[in-house]
Amino acid sequence: MFRTQLITKTFKNEYRNLLGVLIKKKHVWTSDKIAKSPFKDIEIPNISVAEHLVNNLEKWATKTAAVCGITGRNYTYEQIHMQSQRLGANLRKKLKIENGDTIGVLLPNMPEYLTTLIGSLNAGGIISTMNPNYTAYEIQRQLTMSDTKLIFTVRETVDTVKEALKLSQRNIPIIVINLDGKLPEGTISFKELVEDSHVDVSILKEVNSKGEDLAFLPYSSGTTGLPKGVELTNTNIVANLIQQDTECRQYEYTTESHQDSVLVSLPMFHCYGLTVVTLHKFSVGLKLVTVPQFRPETFVNILSNFNLNLFYLSPPTVLFMGSYPQVLPKYLEHLRCITCGAAPLPVADIEQFLSKLKPSAHFVQAYGLTETSPLATCSPIGQKDYTKVGFALPNSYLRIIDGNNNNLGPNEVGELVIKGPNIMKGYKNNPEANKQVFLEDGWLRTGDLAKVDEFGAVTIADRLKELIKVNAYQVPPAELESVCKEHPAVFDAAVVPIPDEKTGEKPKAFIVVKDSAKVNEEDIMSFVAKRVAPYKRLKEVTFINEIPKNPSGKILRRVLVEKFC
Repeated sequence: MFRTQLITKTFKNEYRNLLGVLIKKKHVWTSDKIAKSPFKDIEIPNISVAEHLVNNLEKWATKTAAVCGITGRNYTYEQIHMQSQRLGANLRKKLKIENGDTIGVLLPNMPEYLTTLIGSLNAGGIISTMNPNYTAYEIQRQLTMSDTKLIFTVRETVDTVKEALKLSQRNIPIIVINLDGKLPEGTISFKELVEDSHVDVSILKEVNSKGEDLAFLPYSSGTTGLPKGVELTNTNIVANLIQQDTECRQYEYTTESHQDSVLVSLPMFHCYGLTVVTLHKFSVGLKLVTVPQFRPETFVNILSNFNLNLFYLSPPTVLFMGSYPQVLPKYLEHLRCITCGAAPLPVADIEQFLSKLKPSAHFVQAYGLTETSPLATCSPIGQKDYTKVGFALPNSYLRIIDGNNNNLGPNEVGELVIKGPNIMKGYKNNPEANKQVFLEDGWLRTGDLAKVDEFGAVTIADRLKELIKVNAYQVPPAELESVCKEHPAVFDAAVVPIPDEKTGEKPKAFIVVKDSAKVNEEDIMSFVAKRVAPYKRLKEVTFINEIPKNPSGKILRRVLVEKFC
């Protein structure tokens, strides 16, 4: 019988024994129907993310911090520390960055991402990461909303960034990661800034970031609507990093004779890849193996060339590795722990992947949101119920509420709400969105249907949100509808998710055409494709006479799905 069999009496006993260790002499559920974390509380220091990242640097200063999985280009911890000090000093001295200025980072996964992040934080900047596949229109929107003062990018995307600056009528410095020394016209050399040995780094003493100060400003659609700036403080991020160092720790400690290696294939601009993989694993001295772009052949080469110990994946990558013949078991023999997040993953896909691994390999699903910095729940080593996403992190609390915000009890399904030190400060300049997402006393509505069992383990049942999940990416229907309506022939539009074998879901648009206007499916899809990243592009278009809406004007997407999909 397969080793991952889920619902057996033996498994239930093992599960209870495991949880019994966690919650020994502790009640997870309170009398008010609030589920507490079974993990020990942590102390959260009032320091900046930059300070936390180098707290123990001397323990692994000479070890490799990051290596490009394709080129082998690598840096030690002390090299990244030195470069980020120089970069931070030059950002303040030469480029006049001040405390609280927003710095845009539009880069693929690469070792230099770390220097860029830490250098920007050293300078007192707030980092707003961007998808390198964004169009000029998408970049322009984020530049404007975040009031970005400076942006990092690579040569391949310089023209797109310049077009975005024209659209936003902004003139800000563009720093290009130019490792070969070549530099596009009108840009600034990253190489010169980080190799400037004469810059006085004492200027960084002017920076005095506190826990309550903002550190990151990623953009997320939250539970619905257009992208919003998620204000993450130093305390939010530091808390989420330390929360991963407790009983749910998945890495082995870095010593003189041992260093875990982690695959960095998740986008570093995405909060999951940014915090859980990049920042956290750097903070504990691991070797980060970066994957700049997913291509089957190069991905398999990376698996074969590095003895990787930890994977943090999205469902499509798990499915790929389980089904792709060239991903051989011998490439995965050093794997100790695999965490899957970003979207639910069927047990059959997990078992197909696990068939290539050693029996001792640990596989879990985790859960989080950009608004939770992002990790909200995780599982301890030994958890084997792949239908669950783990337990609330230390210092965190969960509630399940009904439509009237009343608390429900164990194993009852309702909306999951979360409270903890990793919950965002709020959405930037958006009081209406904050009013919708926050309940009393700092409880965050997730927009997800879930249940919490008697031990505190969470199962995500369904999504209340209207976001379309394409691979691990969020596609807000409202954004695509807005783009569709920019077409001169379109009177009204609605976008819904439809199933897709490869990506999980894909966007489909329903279009109402203006009187006498002539337009076809290809016209609409081409128009949208020029204005959004590839994963957001429409895959189907249907023309209808009227978009169904409720009395308040809200689109009834479920009606469209039931009638046409």
